[in-house]
Amino acid sequence: MIRVLIADDQELMRSALETVIDVQDDMELVGSVPNGEAAVAMCVERRVDVALMDIRMGALDGIEASAQIRRLRPETRVLILTTFDLDENLFRAVAAGAGGFLTKDTPGSEVAAAIREVHAGRSVVSPRATRALIDKIAGRGSGGGAAVAFSEREREVLALLARGFSNAEIADELFIAESTVKTHVGSLIRKIGVRDRLHIVVWAYQNGVI
Repeated sequence: MIRVLIADDQELMRSALETVIDVQDDMELVGSVPNGEAAVAMCVERRVDVALMDIRMGALDGIEASAQIRRLRPETRVLILTTFDLDENLFRAVAAGAGGFLTKDTPGSEVAAAIREVHAGRSVVSPRATRALIDKIAGRGSGGGAAVAFSEREREVLALLARGFSNAEIADELFIAESTVKTHVGSLIRKIGVRDRLHIVVWAYQNGVI
């Protein structure tokens, strides 16, 4: 059972998300709170597998709350929900340890699917949020490259990851098996020293690799 916490300062949004969680056979709602401070406290007091976190909240915003949760309860995964796909804080949220991003107009079924993905240790980013995140990273300029040796195939996979492709889509694009894609993604994670595919892309843009 996936234990989910909702943190959003809009009561209507919390209510809608509560409904999404309640109808899932494999999820349990641990709590629903209006700010980041309450979210951190809930994660410390009770076991929370996935925290659905708004960015812009009073008392303590979602970014600082995410950072505190990841520091105090690293086993808790954070899935950011943002009103605007061009939210200026997306990059900061990645740095704070968020495992994924969705815009608030995402259908309930996709929110539930994203919770499962994040709980499994994978990253989920909506296409529009991916574009916004990449634009933000690119705008910061290159870090001048990094001393990591990639194979030609790994560079191809990396480029498609940066475009938001799933493993299945990368497999189709490169005419290789999806299991092979997973192997390449795993190799990239090990070589770069990051925890998931989202942070591969962040690292690559920060270091001017793509």
